[in-house]
Amino acid sequence: MKTLIVHAHPEPKSLNGALKDLAVSTLRGAGHEVRVSDLYAMKWKAVVDAADYGPHASSPLKVAADSGRAFDAGALTPDVRAEQDKLLWADTIIFQFPLWWYAMPAILKGWVDRVFTYRFAYGVGEHSDTKYGERFGEGTLAGRRALLSVTAGGPRSHYAARGINGPVDDLLFPIQHGILYYPGIEVLPPFVLYGTDRMTAADHPGVAAAWRQRLLTLETTEPIPFRPQNFGDYEIPSLHLKEGLEPAGRTGFGLHVRG
Repeated sequence: MKTLIVHAHPEPKSLNGALKDLAVSTLRGAGHEVRVSDLYAMKWKAVVDAADYGPHASSPLKVAADSGRAFDAGALTPDVRAEQDKLLWADTIIFQFPLWWYAMPAILKGWVDRVFTYRFAYGVGEHSDTKYGERFGEGTLAGRRALLSVTAGGPRSHYAARGINGPVDDLLFPIQHGILYYPGIEVLPPFVLYGTDRMTAADHPGVAAAWRQRLLTLETTEPIPFRPQNFGDYEIPSLHLKEGLEPAGRTGFGLHVRG
């Protein structure tokens, strides 16, 4: 297995840093290849601008069209091309980050904004009256699997179905479904650690054991059964879920998960 770890925390000695290091040692110890994109250590540029597309940047800037032209011409900046190459190399991608303000850190969102360009992560495949592109189960990154490893400061109860922060699956849906499944990546159930602001040294062995177990079972873990776009569940071109497919009592994001 070839694994890319995309790590987003500014402190190397943080819990997130320790989880990243443990993932590297565990996977390599099991005979897997591992590459790491440590975004803060790389001083990753987190904002999209015309410089990303060189001579293919228009005025006014059109991010989608310009990024697609630059991608097709092989003219994206070297840092972006390197990350796209890592994604194409990997079988599995692990995203290691803290949940800040109910979302990923800005530097990680900036990685997505710059790396998931038009013609690479979206805008691919046939667009017609019968097929609305290759996405949500198809696309450039199909055949790969991803796992979010997330730390949350609040206790588990705050992220339960009736918790004040909302269910964690809902908070992560825009990342798991909207960013990862969109270009075809299958998404494994997330590894979430709660109450991390109150963890003590006594908690660390249990956390490490649980994380090792998840890492060593990546290849056999079933992905979240998101509904693919082009295989009968949705009307084309409205992309509304067909009547009668919704599980009883399920609404919102849960409609887009089978079973």
